[in-house]
Amino acid sequence: MQKQSFSHVSTWVFDLDNTLYPPESRLFDQIEVKMTEYVMNALGVDRPKADQLRHEYWAQYGTTLTGLMREHDVDPAPYLIDVHDISLDHMQVDHLLAQNIKELPGRRIVYTNGTAPYAERVLASRGLDGLFDAIYGVEHANFLPKPERAAFETIFEKDGVNTKTAAMFEDDARNLQAPHDMGMRTVHVAPEALDHDHIHFHTDDLPSFLSKLS
Repeated sequence: MQKQSFSHVSTWVFDLDNTLYPPESRLFDQIEVKMTEYVMNALGVDRPKADQLRHEYWAQYGTTLTGLMREHDVDPAPYLIDVHDISLDHMQVDHLLAQNIKELPGRRIVYTNGTAPYAERVLASRGLDGLFDAIYGVEHANFLPKPERAAFETIFEKDGVNTKTAAMFEDDARNLQAPHDMGMRTVHVAPEALDHDHIHFHTDDLPSFLSKLS
């Protein structure tokens, strides 16, 4: 049943953070520290206030950056360079995931709310470099983040994605609503399943899930 549900798919779109590596890697712990420090310095607020704003902007806008841009006119380029300057020394190569992605038929792309250079570093740390036809970051969507539909439309237009024959893999359930509405097959990659109409499949083991599709 699972393989049949993806028989029409010719474009495979993967989120990056907590999707192509397990949440246990905790890269976002490092990024969140960087984001809080950036908010403190940019807005001149203390750490509790910076943490509060970071959470509020993420909930309201999809990313902290979007809130900073819209509410405080923060320049996105320095912010993105700073918050993604983190250590990947503890990351482990996933040979099984690499093999299963390689065997997917058709075009394979990464689309992240992070930056493309950051994504390239993470993919290399996981042994996934060279497997994707394109890598798109928030900068390619004019700094408009997922889950906004216009962000997806911008990226998919750039890549030429036919959403009727595409699948989206994401850890954040919010970011699957627009792909679902655009006709994509949606897969929620997370430890716990959520019962939402816009989620077709759930997995807490991406390599195993992909192995059943090729």
